Amino acid sequence: MPIQTPLAIAVFLTIWWIVLFTVLPLGVRSLHEDGETPAGSDPGAPLAPMLLKKAAITTAIATVVFGVFLLIVKAMG
Repeated sequence: MPIQTPLAIAVFLTIWWIVLFTVLPLGVRSLHEDGETPAGSDPGAPLAPMLLKKAAITTAIATVVFGVFLLIVKAMG
């Protein structure tokens, strides 16, 4: 591995969080858009956030980005 393990973990987790924040808004419908807002709830709250699906997508994308990062680090010597 071209970098030490603790650094690799830190870089991967940083990439994962950045990708998560780009994936979170995809496909979200608010209660207001759907037309059903129960009493006491925020109209901007997501109807079905699909967090497990988004976490899986985030992990897949972050793994690819981290792989590209490792290739660049290895190529730079």
